Amino acid sequence: MSYTDWKIPYSPSVVPRELLDAGYTALLAAVLNVRGLGDPEQARAFLECSDTLLGDPLMMTDMPQAVMRITRAIALGEAVAVYGDYDVDGITSTCMMTDYLRKKGLQCEYYIPDRMEEGYGINTAAIESLRSKGVSLIITVDCGVTTVEEAAFASNLGIDMIVTDHHECREELPDVIAVVDPKRPDCNYPSRDLAGVGVAFKLLCALEGSAEPILEEYSDLVAVGTIADVMPLVGENRYIIKHGLRKLMNSPRPGLRALIEEAGLGDKRITATNIGFTLAPRLNASGRLGQASMAAELLLTDSPRTAASRAADLCQLNRDRQMLETDIWKQALDMIGDAQPKTPIVLSCETWHQGVIGIAASRLTEAFNVPAIMICLDGDKGKGSCRSCGGFNLFEALSACSEHLEGFGGHALAAGLTITRDKIPAFTKAIGEYYLANPGQGKKSLDIDLCVDFPELLAMNCVEDLELLEPCGTGNARPMLCMTRAYLSSMSPIGGGRHLRLLVEKFGHSYECVFFSRTAAELGIQVGDWVDLAFFPQINEFRSRRSVQLLISDLRPHCSGLADRILCGELPVCPETAAPSRDDLALLWRSIIHWGSSMSMNKTALFERLSPSMWDSRIAIGLKVFQELGLISMSFDGDNISINCLPDCGKVNLEDSAILAQL
Repeated sequence: MSYTDWKIPYSPSVVPRELLDAGYTALLAAVLNVRGLGDPEQARAFLECSDTLLGDPLMMTDMPQAVMRITRAIALGEAVAVYGDYDVDGITSTCMMTDYLRKKGLQCEYYIPDRMEEGYGINTAAIESLRSKGVSLIITVDCGVTTVEEAAFASNLGIDMIVTDHHECREELPDVIAVVDPKRPDCNYPSRDLAGVGVAFKLLCALEGSAEPILEEYSDLVAVGTIADVMPLVGENRYIIKHGLRKLMNSPRPGLRALIEEAGLGDKRITATNIGFTLAPRLNASGRLGQASMAAELLLTDSPRTAASRAADLCQLNRDRQMLETDIWKQALDMIGDAQPKTPIVLSCETWHQGVIGIAASRLTEAFNVPAIMICLDGDKGKGSCRSCGGFNLFEALSACSEHLEGFGGHALAAGLTITRDKIPAFTKAIGEYYLANPGQGKKSLDIDLCVDFPELLAMNCVEDLELLEPCGTGNARPMLCMTRAYLSSMSPIGGGRHLRLLVEKFGHSYECVFFSRTAAELGIQVGDWVDLAFFPQINEFRSRRSVQLLISDLRPHCSGLADRILCGELPVCPETAAPSRDDLALLWRSIIHWGSSMSMNKTALFERLSPSMWDSRIAIGLKVFQELGLISMSFDGDNISINCLPDCGKVNLEDSAILAQL
């Protein structure tokens, strides 16, 4: 089981009649209702996503000054440089700005620092290099908001600077022509969650005086950069990305078209998901391995031949990155051995690649459900990448242990640090003690939108209509559904044993499932087990055949031991024995009446019949309450339960139940 806690809404699925009457299918209507969009007008506004979501770029602080200075540079034919970052957001920002300015007739250089040699952000050596080429204006994208000293250095050389960024600001801003950042405290722009490429996009809209031509030309780049940087896909971001996805499907620039083909997506619908998991890693590999210019060349070229060559290079680079990551992962597992870490994992090595250790740290947090810190050693110095899980705030933890560090930065879930080799043991001890002293860490919760309690929700047309929720991602997650008490009828490894294909039975139907990066041994299940599964339903197309497939996020054995204890008279105090709601009890009673006044069958089958969406423990509590109030009698014979409705019981008051009062 990947998650320690499933947050399941055990009340029956609500399918608003108003949404059905408006033409929405049952599953989409139920999901919209769960997300607070049960009114048809609200649902329509969210799904249609109109251009009213686009904000006026001139509302951003310093935007008018930025526009005036760039307009002057265009008029005078100045030499301009675009200074970006080596991640996907930074690369797409750099290419978009560079391409626009070149098409305006400017001599425009771009500069992306080397991750290994220069690190993140602007540095004075790069500024000097650009000055030697005659550059008189530097425009930063996805960086620069904290570069106070570097901005002063550029000014002393006679270089103007415009900063466009989306990161948090410090108290002192760089003294430059303009600092365009929606996170400035004095910026009243309504969308604070733009990616770096989104802020650069708004600058181009302001320069052009209209968003329409910029969307037409660059929405594919904005979509890729925004999704790769895990920005919320709501509001203005959602509008821009919907345009970008259409452009990627119909008329992408040559570089992205070649990458789509090389990555095996040529015959598939382009979604936010396959941008995030297929295209972005290939672009990101160039920056991780110190070759960001390879991705920039891909995105800037107009030549299909050059694009095809660079796309192939990037895919090979990504395979190299995967091999490095796998080697580091195996070394890390060897270091951990048979231990089951209860505190943050802290590992160090001289041979690890700085650009890859963050991914390996993420895998460790997934595998062991504790934070992971991996440190690349170079002599006495070390650079580390940190990843968190659950509710553990890494930034606060590093702050508390800062006496052992040379420096650190980041946020709650991911951070970086520098440390001397001799301080690693003391730091490991300190962060372990901090972790144990702060409750709530390490618990991974899975939020379920709704529990599938009737088979019509998974009909083909219902699953197809979930595409209307796209683009899905941060802030607008793909719907997470769950199915409890399903029968596992078959299971087989696929993908060289790395993944699983399963077949489960529920409601008299069979459902094909795929569970990536999991094996049967890891799950501790076997054919014939009853299981609970959390999943996203999708349409699988294979040899012109379309079918509903469940993409599993987590799976656990269905456990009814607690229900047995409750039926036998125990009432253990735990979350699973929370009192059923009045609606739950009403639903359970109607189900008993529906199936007849007398039932006798296997407990699992009985619970399945009474309520396929309610936990066994809640059903058991309901039955005990009905028995206590004189509504039913129950008897047991091994694993079989007999229930009989008692005659002439009349009306009862739930407040009279001692069981409910205790709960």
